[in-house]
Amino acid sequence: MMSLDSITLYLVATMVAALLGAMMVFFGKQENSPALKWWGTAYLLGAASVALWTAAGETLGPHLYLALNAVGFVACGMVWNAARVFHGRKPNWPGLVLGALAWVAAVTLLDPTASMLRMIIGAGIVSVYAAVTASELWVERRKSLQRRWPAFVVPVMHGCVLMLPILIGSFLRPYDAGFSSSIWVTVFAVELVLYAVGTVFVIFMLVSERTVTAHRTAASTDPLTGMLNRRGFSEACGRVIDREAKAGRPVTVMIFDIDHFKSINDRFGHPAGDEMLKLFSTVVVSNLRISDLSGRIGGEEFAALLPCSLEEGVLVAERVREAFETSGVVVDEGPVDTTVSIGVAGGPAGTELEVLLASADTALYQAKRGGRNRVEAAEELPLSLENWRRQSAARVGAPQARPVTA
Repeated sequence: MMSLDSITLYLVATMVAALLGAMMVFFGKQENSPALKWWGTAYLLGAASVALWTAAGETLGPHLYLALNAVGFVACGMVWNAARVFHGRKPNWPGLVLGALAWVAAVTLLDPTASMLRMIIGAGIVSVYAAVTASELWVERRKSLQRRWPAFVVPVMHGCVLMLPILIGSFLRPYDAGFSSSIWVTVFAVELVLYAVGTVFVIFMLVSERTVTAHRTAASTDPLTGMLNRRGFSEACGRVIDREAKAGRPVTVMIFDIDHFKSINDRFGHPAGDEMLKLFSTVVVSNLRISDLSGRIGGEEFAALLPCSLEEGVLVAERVREAFETSGVVVDEGPVDTTVSIGVAGGPAGTELEVLLASADTALYQAKRGGRNRVEAAEELPLSLENWRRQSAARVGAPQARPVTA
């Protein structure tokens, strides 16, 4: 009766694995995800080999029996390689078949009566694959431990369940055949179902996490320059300002406006204007530190936030202005002037982003009035945003301020 129950459990486990594998292959094709295709194919191969082995193991010839077991180990290698592909790494082809080759060598070289030793070797191979899969999923964790721990725990637990009878067996010599065939066969069957379901849960958790991250990145990134857009810049600056405020450090904001950008579009066309914007974004990023933030907040207008004093910010702004001026853009019609006007404003710890941008925008207006291609530092922060907006609207011929809002 126990034998029938164990066979039933294994068949149920393989059907569950096959269904999950087909689902992952389907979604892998729908989402064009190579990793999902790898995982799904591994499940289908593993389910097919275990099902045939369970249903007709005693009637299979030795060669077919050996081949079915080898396919099962290849499936384990595919699960590991799926984790590699998911993180953008190339498949490890030798590692894919190494477990199967080790199993074939063990069966060929060992005494045919050493069934327990073969079981130990097989469990050890699967456990090694489970361990390297867990390691692959853990090494490139991008989220907090609360979000990533299932990706590590599920394959580790799978390997531990497989290795447990080997560890216990060292204290139970000679091996108790009844113990092995009754308790552990049932445990393995139940664990196989739980592992299949748990692994798919982890896989879709990781895929969902990556999809959400990609959408969030797209929503906060300017597609032309690759810099943060208005929304992304505002959100990122808010986090930096809060961090610097806790440490009591000042921050500096600068606004860049490419001079005569409309005339560049009119004279050379919009493709040339787009190239100019991409060039300027490269100049800005190249001249800022990794801890500084920069973004395109509209048209030809860019902004940056630096965790430093106003004096240091002015030096950085001047470096950006000089680098852009000497970039030397030439089109078919001749050289193109590449100059930028920059307004810089600094404030004490905890100063709001809108206040800093309002002050930097006023300084930018002064730079343009002073002849363009220059850096102007704000003398003081506005007393209130409302007053600044009224003053800005009252300027005759002045560029309209575009403060970033959270």
